[in-house]
Amino acid sequence: MKLVRPLVERLHAYVPGEQPKIRGLIKLNTNENPYPPSPKVLRAIKAAVDGRLRLYPNPSAQALREKLAKLHGCGPENIIIGNGSDELLGLATRAFVEPEANRTVSPSRLMVQYFTPSYSLYPVLADIHGAKRNAVPLPADFSLPSTRELKRGGQWDFKAALSLITTPNAPTGRGYSCAELRLLCKAQKGVTVLDEAYVDFAKEDALALALEFPHVLVSRTFSKAYSLCFQRVGYFIGHPALIAALDKVRDSYNVNGLGQVAALATLSDLPHYRKNFRRIVATREQLRRELTGLGFAVLPSQTNFLFAKPPYFPAGEWLEKLRSQKILVRWFNYVETRDYLRITIGSEREAIMLLRAVRSILK
Repeated sequence: MKLVRPLVERLHAYVPGEQPKIRGLIKLNTNENPYPPSPKVLRAIKAAVDGRLRLYPNPSAQALREKLAKLHGCGPENIIIGNGSDELLGLATRAFVEPEANRTVSPSRLMVQYFTPSYSLYPVLADIHGAKRNAVPLPADFSLPSTRELKRGGQWDFKAALSLITTPNAPTGRGYSCAELRLLCKAQKGVTVLDEAYVDFAKEDALALALEFPHVLVSRTFSKAYSLCFQRVGYFIGHPALIAALDKVRDSYNVNGLGQVAALATLSDLPHYRKNFRRIVATREQLRRELTGLGFAVLPSQTNFLFAKPPYFPAGEWLEKLRSQKILVRWFNYVETRDYLRITIGSEREAIMLLRAVRSILK
């Protein structure tokens, strides 16, 4: 008798970015913030390492939900906290999508829908749940198709149970305006998640859409911009009915206590982080100009990374050449992305080291 479900045996798991195994590598492949958390955050975490470690944390992260609600102009009932936003994306799949084995509902109710390229976790979540996937290609410039174009094309299902839209897009870095997202959300019938993991580096956000439309959720994280990847804290904002449904399928005590402490302290020192955002954006634009001057075709970015087509050699070959110079970047070997490298914006020093390595390779 087989012990593992056939669905799991067939599953292709999510592949995270390479983790360095040797010392001295410059890590520009996983979109981490190059700067540490605020000193206030570090002090708060250290102070919380006491007798509380034997106790369960607040099960709903109530204090954090209240502080986020105040920041975003909504109520705590509009917010759910997760073990990173990845957990919440998984919960949304479980709460809103019927498995494909259910033949009693319309095909749209079985569907997880997303644009491609986008976050490579989305198809994995659909497969884990046994749902249908609907991957809709973006145009050649990776811009967001208009609602009219999507209706004309016919592939996008406006009634899909769950539509996941990465904005700004990853891995391309393209930013999508709130106006065009609003038109798309207005046409949607199923639950729509606007995944704003990189929004702190963008010109605008779509948070208001989660408070305007009862079927729209906005996803945020403390990882990318707030230097808390290690703690795994994310959240969704949306209508109380959707939040309540997600809460029903949430694991008990799903967000660790130190993560809650760190996130609360982060929200008490936002000027520190906003200064870092400006610093990262400035480095991003300088690096974009320098790489363009060296022959790279660099897409406009609203994130903390660049998506760049390198000259002379295939992108996969550039990946290895940069690794030999102790620089790690990310390469996605799919048809629509294999010509590009995704390069995290590191510190000013790391940007200089990257450019030095690129010039050495070009010679």
